[in-house]
Amino acid sequence: MTRARALLGCIADDFTGATDLANNLVRAGMRVVQAMGVPKAPLDTEADAIVVALKSRTIPKDEAIAQSLEALKWLQAQGAEQIYFKYCSTFDSTAAGNIGPVTDALMQALGTDFTIATPAFPDNKRTVFKGYLFVGDVLLNESGMQNHPLTPMTDPNLVRVLQAQTESRVGLIDHSVVAQGEAAIRACIDQLKAEGVRMAVVDAVSNADLLRLGPALKGMPLVTAGSGVAIGLPGNFGVTPSNEAARLPAAQGLQAIVSGSCSVATNQQVMDFIKAGKPALAIDPLRIAAGVDVAAEALAWAEGHIGNGPVLVYSTAEPSAVRAIQGKLGSEKAGAMVEDTIAAIARGLVQRGVRQLIVAGGETSGACVQALGVTQMRIGAQIDPGVPWCHAVAPDAKDGLHITLKSGNFGSTDFFTKAFAQLQA
Repeated sequence: MTRARALLGCIADDFTGATDLANNLVRAGMRVVQAMGVPKAPLDTEADAIVVALKSRTIPKDEAIAQSLEALKWLQAQGAEQIYFKYCSTFDSTAAGNIGPVTDALMQALGTDFTIATPAFPDNKRTVFKGYLFVGDVLLNESGMQNHPLTPMTDPNLVRVLQAQTESRVGLIDHSVVAQGEAAIRACIDQLKAEGVRMAVVDAVSNADLLRLGPALKGMPLVTAGSGVAIGLPGNFGVTPSNEAARLPAAQGLQAIVSGSCSVATNQQVMDFIKAGKPALAIDPLRIAAGVDVAAEALAWAEGHIGNGPVLVYSTAEPSAVRAIQGKLGSEKAGAMVEDTIAAIARGLVQRGVRQLIVAGGETSGACVQALGVTQMRIGAQIDPGVPWCHAVAPDAKDGLHITLKSGNFGSTDFFTKAFAQLQA
C-alpha cells in the first residue's frame, strides 16, 4: 500500500467548497484526493494534497470544532506539512461562526499564534479591498447573499465580521502592503503580531495579489481562506502546473442534474436549461412536508426522459418563494427535507444508470455524496472557476461516476450544458 505524500492538508467546511479548493490546487499542479468526511484509515493512493470535506458550515459551533479537530488529527497522521482551513468565498457564516471558532481551535491545536483570513477569489469576482468583500462590482451585502436562507451576510467588513466570532484580535493586511510583495507582507505580519493581532484579513483584488501572498505564507502552520489563496501555495512545495494532475477516466453513462441551491447564479442556470427546451422538474417542499413521496415521483418522471439527454430535477426558487416556504415550515426543516429528497433522487438516478452527475448547492452536495456512499474523489479538470469534474467509485456505481459539486454562487449561465460538453471533448 502506497502512503499519500501529503504536502498540504486541507479542511473544508462544505463539500462544494472542498472541490472548489481542490480544483485550484490541481490547476497549480498538485495531485489531489478529496475525502468525504474524516477517513477511518490512511489514504491508500498518492496525493500531494488531501482535502477533507466536512458539512460543518452551519452546524452547532461545538460540533464544527470537534469535526475540524478530528480532520486535523487525521491529516497530521498523513504527514501534512501545512494545514488549510477553507470556507466560502462569500465568508458564509452565522453571527456566532463557525469561521472564527474553528480557526481558534485549529490555532490552539497547532500551537500557532497567527494566521491569515481571506475569501478572495478574483477568478470568481470575489475581491477584498480595505477589508471589505466585493462580489463583482457590489459589496457582499448587496450581492444577493443578504438573502441567503441559512447564512445571510449583511456586513461586508470582514474584520468586523470575524472579530464578532472570536476573542482573538483581528487586524488587516491591506492592499498597499500586498502590492509590495513577500517581504512587505512578512514585515506587516511581524508588526501585527507585536501588536497582539492573531488573525489578519488580507486584501486581494487580483490573482497577482494572491501569487504575491503565497510565498509569504510558506511555513505558516495554518492558513485560512477561500479557495483563491490555493493558487499561490503549491510553488512553496516545488510543485509546478501539469495537465497530468487533472487526468480522469473517460466518461460514460447517462447524464443528470440535481439542484437545491437558491442562489442567483443557480437560478439563472436552471432557467437557461429550461429555456433551451430540456426536461426539468421542480420539487415542491410543501408536498414533501405533506408526506408525498416526491422522490419516487421525480424518478418515475426521469425514467421517461433520461435516455434522450440530460435531465434536471430542482428545488431552486427566488428569495421571496424561499422565505414563504420557510415561514410555513421553518428554515431548518425546509432545508433538511429538500436536501434529503434531492439526495434520494440523486441515488435513484445513479441506480438507473446515470454516470455523469451535476449537483448544485453546497448543502445539497453534502447530502447527495453521503446518500451515494462516495468516500473519496479524484479531482479533474476545471469546468468554470472553482468547479471541476471529479471521479469516484460508489456502491451503486462500481464502474465509476463522474460528478461535479457546484457551489450555488458559481458557474456561468450555461454551466449545465457546458459541463457535459466538456466531458465529451
